[in-house]
Amino acid sequence: MKNWIRIALAALLPLAVAGTAKADLAEAVAAAQAAEVRSDAERARDGNRKPAETLAFFGLRQDMRVLELLPGAGWYTKILAPLLYEDGALFVSIGTDRLQENLLGKPGFDRITVIEPQGDFTRVGRRFEGLSFQAEDMDLVLTFRNLHNFTAAGRATLNASAFAALKPGGYYGVVDHTRRHMQEDSYENWRRMDPVLAIKEIEAAGFEFVDYSDLHYRLDDELRYEVGRRSVSGNTDRFTLLFRKP
Repeated sequence: MKNWIRIALAALLPLAVAGTAKADLAEAVAAAQAAEVRSDAERARDGNRKPAETLAFFGLRQDMRVLELLPGAGWYTKILAPLLYEDGALFVSIGTDRLQENLLGKPGFDRITVIEPQGDFTRVGRRFEGLSFQAEDMDLVLTFRNLHNFTAAGRATLNASAFAALKPGGYYGVVDHTRRHMQEDSYENWRRMDPVLAIKEIEAAGFEFVDYSDLHYRLDDELRYEVGRRSVSGNTDRFTLLFRKP
């Protein structure tokens, strides 16, 4: 009987550790969300973007080397930087101008490393082309609502660069607005991405598909309209995918 009890406790131990880690991460994210550096507009998106749950799904630990691609104005950067400040490291690349002007160097954000993009950058009908970056030994690469900004060739370069940046066993997490499968480009869907196509393209870069989450599934987004329209803005259906470098 005692042996069975030991076996049962041993089986439960990893679950208990995982639960503790997830609780610790949620607490740290909540502290980052409460920081004065965040604007009211950023706070208003917390419920919709669910950063604690999303980062937990991506397997974030506070001792990781994390690369955020296309951070924009820094919505996620303002959460990631405090989490990684003591024991981890945060890197950003591609489209970091606003971060460098408005955030980097401030207390708590002085350890973020900018990796300057490589190659010739051009724009093709609102889409980015020719952008890549050189990084290595990352545990986790993240990009939020950015794949749609690239053409197929641009995404191939981005995904290959993410693959090269990661350690073996490292993870690549992506979130984007959902487009109907195999739907052709139009004004209404250019800021959406076909999740099936995203999986195929990322696997083609060498990644293994790990899992998906329905955290950002929205039943009432009909996938018909531009994501900035008043009827769907802030309530778009988004796919959340996780990949691993073998």
